[in-house]
Amino acid sequence: MDILKRIAEHREREDQLKWEGTFAEYLDIVRERPYIAQTAHARVYNMIASQGVETDETGNKSYLFFSRELFGLDRAIERLVEEYFHSAAKRLDVRKRILLLMGPVSGGKSTIVAMLKQGLEQYSRTDEGAVYAIKGCPMHEEPLHLIPPELRSDVEEELGVRIEGNLCPACRLRLQEEFGGRVEDVVVERVLLSEDDRVGIGTFSPSDPKSQDIADLTGSIDFATITEYGSESDPRAYRFDGELNKANRGLMEFQEMLKCDEKFLWNLLSLTQEGNFKAGRFALISADELIVAHTNESEYQAFISNKKNEALQSRIIVMPIPYNLRVSDEEKIYQKLIRQSDLAHVHIAPHALRAAAIFSILTRLKESKKQGMDLLKKMRLYDGESVEGFKVSDVEELHNEHLDEGMEGIDPRYVINRISSALIRSDAPCINALDVLRALKEGLDQHPSITRKQRERYLNFISIARKEYDELAKKEVQKAFVYSYEESAKTLLDNYLDNVEAYCNWTKIRDPITGEELDPDEKLMRSIEEQIGISENAKKAFREEILIRISAYARKGKKFDYNSHDRLREAIQKKLFTDLKDVVKITTSTKTPDENQLKKINEVTARLIDEYGYCPVCANELLRYVGSLLNR
Repeated sequence: MDILKRIAEHREREDQLKWEGTFAEYLDIVRERPYIAQTAHARVYNMIASQGVETDETGNKSYLFFSRELFGLDRAIERLVEEYFHSAAKRLDVRKRILLLMGPVSGGKSTIVAMLKQGLEQYSRTDEGAVYAIKGCPMHEEPLHLIPPELRSDVEEELGVRIEGNLCPACRLRLQEEFGGRVEDVVVERVLLSEDDRVGIGTFSPSDPKSQDIADLTGSIDFATITEYGSESDPRAYRFDGELNKANRGLMEFQEMLKCDEKFLWNLLSLTQEGNFKAGRFALISADELIVAHTNESEYQAFISNKKNEALQSRIIVMPIPYNLRVSDEEKIYQKLIRQSDLAHVHIAPHALRAAAIFSILTRLKESKKQGMDLLKKMRLYDGESVEGFKVSDVEELHNEHLDEGMEGIDPRYVINRISSALIRSDAPCINALDVLRALKEGLDQHPSITRKQRERYLNFISIARKEYDELAKKEVQKAFVYSYEESAKTLLDNYLDNVEAYCNWTKIRDPITGEELDPDEKLMRSIEEQIGISENAKKAFREEILIRISAYARKGKKFDYNSHDRLREAIQKKLFTDLKDVVKITTSTKTPDENQLKKINEVTARLIDEYGYCPVCANELLRYVGSLLNR
């Protein structure tokens, strides 16, 4: 890659985005593209929507803008976008509220804000997200503010826009002194939103209340120019460089807002409700910006319990951002964090992160009052797995049972810290699920906020995660040991389906070799169904369900295959493994294998490496471990 060439091309693309012209020319642009004059809230919503939205079969939406970085937060994100951003974009009253993201540590709050900031920077470089401002304005304000209030209704009707807000003190002075009141001559330019350049994106972080100045938010007097201009109320003697000034037209992040001194929060009262704030010795200054704050639950509860905060509380919309509750998405979180670290080169055995994810999710779930529902079943349902006796519709009911579910439990950072500890301590070139679970267990003793009761509960979850891994490990070895596994599974599946069809239709089966008509093979069907706990009383309903699924696939022109029914696939796998268990047990546990056994072990090891993502070290460890499991 020619680095310098790429840099030059990037500079050229940035130069092409530049535009400068008179206010009269800007009006022509607005006439052609009225959306250019959109509000900050509309800009944020359109930015999110522009990336696309996917809707699943249950009607839940997934916003692709967030999906590349955030996993398992679809429900929270959907609520955030629909209830706040979409409504605010339509100029409904929620745009006059501070958005407060509330949730546990390492739950994704800061990531959401960071993505919004980065997204705005990129979106302002597109035609749809272009932002134009009065050139030289310290608050890069909307040029339409130049239109006198008396004329605005007619202009709005002609251009198809809404004009809100007034000129800032600096632009009001310049309009008279530089342009002699000739609005049409005022220079307008295209601006690119940038946090680094402090254009349209600001961040306010609280510090010591005794040393932090309100000027950090609203700007300050430039004492060096007071003697030149003679008055503190002269805009030229004022620095419009506070975060509220610089975040105009975009977004301001208010980090740890509820830790702030009260005087800093008072400025937000009129900004949220009226779209303006007080600074220096000026009239109220208009600002069009979205304020996003974040905090944890304990600080929020302390905030709302203080009666003095009632005025501000009514101007806040709280969006809970809980922990992810899906095992598969938790794995993705760990993979992302590991990729971002210096440990990305270390091999992590398959299912190691899943074992950690199972433990984490169990710590976040709450017990259900639903009959027959335990945490393990709940975890599987949330992850999209089929659980006997429960339907997809039960998932929504479970979510509604505890609206605060996911607001406590083990956070992803703790898990990654423990995995990192295990990786650094280990001299081996890879790490497996047992290493990870061991590291998590050891870390519980050092975790500062875990009580003895919680520790016992978490140790139980580690044991459950270990049992879940044991099953996964056995299945992995089972698949590797079965020669032409897919063919064997397909043959067994076809045989089972033929028998189920005959059973449900009260017909007989023709023997493919002798041509003889036989009754359905009840022994074969039960040997498969028992693998997944289908009782004698439930077998008829299960078989009819399979037949209905086959019919549904046929109507849609699809073929029912090995992967079409999760529980039946699991039953087939377990049946094949049961038939092979003795072979696996002998082969993996023999200390001095004979030539045939050694050949089989090498074949299985090669398959684990080539097809299942193991390295030579963890493949051999897996075989030894499964051998010890089968010999218990």
